[in-house]
Amino acid sequence: MTTYNYADVHGHRMFYREAGDKSAPKFVLLHGFPTSSHMYRNLIPKLSDNLHVIAPDYIGFGYSDAPNAAKFSYTFDNLAAQVEELLFGVLRLEKFSIYVQDYGAPVGYRIASKHPEAIDSIVVQNGNAYVEGIGAAFDPMKPFWANRNKETEKPVRGLLSLETTMFQYTHGAKNPKAISPDNWTFDQVFLDRPGNDAIQLDLLHNYSSNVALLV
Repeated sequence: MTTYNYADVHGHRMFYREAGDKSAPKFVLLHGFPTSSHMYRNLIPKLSDNLHVIAPDYIGFGYSDAPNAAKFSYTFDNLAAQVEELLFGVLRLEKFSIYVQDYGAPVGYRIASKHPEAIDSIVVQNGNAYVEGIGAAFDPMKPFWANRNKETEKPVRGLLSLETTMFQYTHGAKNPKAISPDNWTFDQVFLDRPGNDAIQLDLLHNYSSNVALLV
């Protein structure tokens, strides 16, 4: 059975899903953009027969607190620090594996780099850690990374639209009719919260720091 939990992490409420026997090997699921631990809702029951599974929502995502971007530094260093405190400070984990997807990669890699002794294994799905991964899809973002202003923000804001969220689920699918619209509807509710655009733009701008940190 999956349980739905909140923890106080550095003064903010962080939501996390948890399932499985707490004496079993630990497996931490780190979500991508623009979603939350919701993306793992079907995977968690499949893993929890043999694993103790934990899937947090980062600050600013899902059911976790989303403080104003003027009051909270939305960087991958800070997201990783929040998850690190949940895992080590609140849940007292000593050894675990991580599954990282998209934004989960820069969060998880930071934690693994800082605590290599705690990591049993890393499962990667579309998790950039190399220059070659910054391909043509990132071209609209490169002016934004080089000089952030209202003009360079315009194409990046398109990543926050419903059309783009739908695209992430349906592009390349053999049978789009088999994909529930609940997926993008749920994600978009959180993307469309007042002030969330500033949060996501801060993180999208900070994304350029990830490859430099890891190469």
